[in-house]
Amino acid sequence: MPKSKIYLDTSVINFLFADDAPEKKEITEDFIYNFVMKEVYEVYISSVVLGEILQTKTEAKRAKLLQKTEYISPLLADESKEREIERLAKLYIDEKIIPAKKVADALHIAISTVNQFDYLVSWNYKHLANTNRERKILLTNMKHNYLHALRIITPIELIDYGN
Repeated sequence: MPKSKIYLDTSVINFLFADDAPEKKEITEDFIYNFVMKEVYEVYISSVVLGEILQTKTEAKRAKLLQKTEYISPLLADESKEREIERLAKLYIDEKIIPAKKVADALHIAISTVNQFDYLVSWNYKHLANTNRERKILLTNMKHNYLHALRIITPIELIDYGN
C-alpha cells in the first residue's frame, strides 16, 4: 500500500517549540519523531513554509525552525504548476473561504490541491483545520475539477500506532 502524501504547514513546525501549549507540543513531537522522521508518510513542505519561517523575528528561533525542516522533503518548484496554484489560491480568497490577509493559508491549500496531497496537516483551526472550511474548499475544488479529496487535519489525526 502506498504511503499517504502529506503537506505540513508552518504551524506544525512551530508547535515543536510551543511551550505555552504543552499538549499540542507533545502531540507534534510524537507525530514528527515517530511518524514523519520514521517515514511512515511521504511528507513535504513548500517554499511558502520556508518563507514564513524566514520571517521569524528572532534569529535563534528561526534557526531552530529551519533545523527541523532539514528532514522534511521540500516540494520542488514546478513552473508549470505555479500559475495554477496562484490562481486557485486567489479563488479561495475571492470566494471568501480564506480571508484576503491570509494569502499564505490560501497558498498552502492550493499547493496541496494542485499536487494532489492526501492531507494538509495544520494546527490552524481558524483558517484551515476545521470541518466547515474543509467542506467549502472541497466544494470549490470539485466545482473547478480538482477531484482528489484533500483532507485538512491536525497531527493527532495521523498518529496511528501499530500501522
